[in-house]
Amino acid sequence: MGVTGRKFPHWELVAMLLRLKRMRHGRMGDGREEELVEHVLAVAAPGDPDAAIAAVDQFAARPNRFLINIGAEKGAILERAVGRARPTRLLELGTYCGYSAMRIARSMPAGAHLWSVEPNPANADVARRIWEHAGLSGQVTAVVGALGDGGGTLRKLRERHAFGPGGLDFVLIDHAKNEYLPDLRRILAQGWLHPGSVVVADNVRIPGAPGYRAFMRANQGRWWRTVEHAAHVEYQRLLPDLVLESEYLGGPA
Repeated sequence: MGVTGRKFPHWELVAMLLRLKRMRHGRMGDGREEELVEHVLAVAAPGDPDAAIAAVDQFAARPNRFLINIGAEKGAILERAVGRARPTRLLELGTYCGYSAMRIARSMPAGAHLWSVEPNPANADVARRIWEHAGLSGQVTAVVGALGDGGGTLRKLRERHAFGPGGLDFVLIDHAKNEYLPDLRRILAQGWLHPGSVVVADNVRIPGAPGYRAFMRANQGRWWRTVEHAAHVEYQRLLPDLVLESEYLGGPA
């Protein structure tokens, strides 16, 4: 079925889920992230984000080289959300190898900038190298840290990157699933969103973020307007997943 949705054998799907459970600090732990960098640099023309994205998809479609990036099917949902929002200041939680950041960057308006927060320094380094090769270093900044680290990363975003009240137009949440709702609450407490800001959340069904989904459903039409996009877990067509696209309507933190 191609890179957008190949049919994994059932045994490979089971192995994939087991790897996700064993994964440490957002890395597969078997060297595939470094192999990905080598692959992108070898097959994608420098300065071509489309070629870099295609190279990542090509790598992830290989047997035993599954990646936890958002993938082609859900990446298209993400790009359409960015296109509708037309944001100028964007935040991503969960960089991994920089794939979703590239899909955001090629969809955001000229002059826009994306900050991508990643707790694993090795992941951030992989992403930076891929972005540099794709010609996106001026549009995307990796920030090593986590919003729930006691305030250090929030302070870094405020003081070094000029995050302030009402200044954030778009957020992608795609990191530790149990941090989806706590990190959204941290962003709301900072006052960074404004009415019309859009928050997109991946993997809401698998591995799952039930608290986040319940929060959006409880506040539908009051503080948020959410559309649930049916999709599949990255790079296959058997496991169903959900991407939530939520417009902030204003309201209490």
